[in-house]
Amino acid sequence: MKKSNINFEIDLDKDNVPDKIHWSATDAGEELTETKSISISLWDHVQKNSMRIDLWTNDMPVDEMKRFYIDCLGGMAQSVLNSTGDEFMAQEMNMLCEKLVKHLEKELKEQQ
Repeated sequence: MKKSNINFEIDLDKDNVPDKIHWSATDAGEELTETKSISISLWDHVQKNSMRIDLWTNDMPVDEMKRFYIDCLGGMAQSVLNSTGDEFMAQEMNMLCEKLVKHLEKELKEQQ
């Protein structure tokens, strides 16, 4: 059986806030890659609930953080469709993404 590892290295500042985040994966070639944010969800099949780990660096811009979460939601919509075949749920999630993109675009225009 093949095994694959995904590793995260988090450099923290004096207040334990992520300063740098690096990740590597055996299938991506063991080299560390820097990122500004990670969002990991795990399903606890015993407790029937999820656990989340959300980390971002202290220098990640707010507009990029919002875009990151819109992208995460869009990815979840595709995962729902692939894993369950529930087209309605996937479509509703994608429509929310579209609404949030418009909101973010409006915010960015107002800041200029």
